[in-house]
Amino acid sequence: MQVAKHLLFAAGLTVAATAAHAAGTLIYCSEASPEGFDSAQYTGGTTFDAAGHAMFNRLVEFEKGSTRTIPGLAESWTISPDGKEYTFKLRKGVKFHTTDYFKPSREFGADDVVFTFTRMIDKNFPFNKAYPAEFPYASDTGLDANIVKVEKVDANTVKFILKDPDADLLAKIAMPFASVQSAEYADKLLKEGKASMINQQPIGTGPFVFVRYQKDAQIRYKANKDYWRKGAVKVDNLIFAITTDASVRAQKMKAGECHIMSYPKPQDLASMKADPALKVTTAPGFNIGYLSYNVEKPMLKKLEVRQALDMAINRKAIIDAVYQGQGQEAANPFPASLWSYNNKLRNAPMDIAKAKALLAKAGYPNGFEITLWAMPVQRPYNPNAKLMAEMIQSDWAKIGVKAKITTYEWGEYLKRMKNGEHDTGLIGWTGDYASPDNFLGVLLTCEAVGGSNYARYCSKDFDAAVLKARKSTDMKERTALYMKAQEIFKKDLPWSTIAHSTVNQPMRKEVNGFKISPFGDYSFEGVSVK
Repeated sequence: MQVAKHLLFAAGLTVAATAAHAAGTLIYCSEASPEGFDSAQYTGGTTFDAAGHAMFNRLVEFEKGSTRTIPGLAESWTISPDGKEYTFKLRKGVKFHTTDYFKPSREFGADDVVFTFTRMIDKNFPFNKAYPAEFPYASDTGLDANIVKVEKVDANTVKFILKDPDADLLAKIAMPFASVQSAEYADKLLKEGKASMINQQPIGTGPFVFVRYQKDAQIRYKANKDYWRKGAVKVDNLIFAITTDASVRAQKMKAGECHIMSYPKPQDLASMKADPALKVTTAPGFNIGYLSYNVEKPMLKKLEVRQALDMAINRKAIIDAVYQGQGQEAANPFPASLWSYNNKLRNAPMDIAKAKALLAKAGYPNGFEITLWAMPVQRPYNPNAKLMAEMIQSDWAKIGVKAKITTYEWGEYLKRMKNGEHDTGLIGWTGDYASPDNFLGVLLTCEAVGGSNYARYCSKDFDAAVLKARKSTDMKERTALYMKAQEIFKKDLPWSTIAHSTVNQPMRKEVNGFKISPFGDYSFEGVSVK
């Protein structure tokens, strides 16, 4: 991704150290660069934090620290009796950001909502012709196929017309990928032949305004003085200090060079909890860390091969070494805190002899060579993918499988996995809304292949259950269908489920107002530094 036209030349610790002591500046040590600044194109949490949360709003938003949806850019909405029409009354008086590259001539309105969603559902939309892009989250959630039209009723009213009811629609459009863009700004870029700049020079309605970005170093924002939630922005400046090493993030925290950090290593927690300048808050993780098998690869198409690889993994040893008391073994594709979790399902016990027999049955008595991809960053669901990969590599060697560990820069890693270049890969997910569909539908359906379905798994039976549940508004029926889908998943084994982790959030004591998001988001609206 190209950087914005203004580069920050004096980056690094010196800038961070100076800024930390400036009044009204909040420094967040983040774990990776965003994939871009147009949230609709991506699925990574780093992008959602740096773009969707920092600079944009949605029609509906999640209450801070909660899974409950509340009004955002829409003040209210009504749903038709058949569940196929949603009419949103839009908030008046909301202003888009003014920057050196764009000055809006009007306030937010229906045209902006129509632009934002039409772009995701209509490949022939003029803006898409000028700047072709994929919108993986819109397709992974089924929105692109299910939204027939988003129409302007009047300047402050829009109507969504659906093919089928969707019980999770409000939660889906509360997510960062559905951040509302400025149609006026898009028109300007289109006329100038610069449509791709929407991904480099963002314009939103959110709490912070983009200033500049240096890849792998820093993102700078200033407070949006015209923000529609009066008094919600508590600092003058926000800096994302991109620091890929978790130990370095911890050192910066202790030195006062950042106020809050993402994803500490479990082994750093004790010293952080003992530091009088820091505080560490904890919450159960709404996540899953797993090993994805690319079922399109010849060897991995065979169920016996996947069963053998799964059976050779010593989950207990991995959870002890990688999570260090901060993780629980995962048997299902989502955590037990979510409704319709199937308690009857278990992982197969580790059994090297049986795994070897399964490989022989599949035609590989002497094993084979395979790639094992390991993430370059810490995530809440996997604090140390390199160590986990090394342990799995060692486990597989016992059954004659030689795994070559492979990694890339985070954005590249996600892109290549979406393209199906890996044989097996460590990845995971933190839920974005409190529905089983956010795990089963987004990560495992046929329509999510090429998006977040890294296993490239496509099962008619699994899809039938999940898609029927998505269209149903009957909670009992949905629960039964999701329970069945989990059974099909466990039988087909497109993943080896590894762990659900506890989320630990260190910050300096002078930080106030930060709440751990159940979805793993970092949002700094309402956060102050004493």
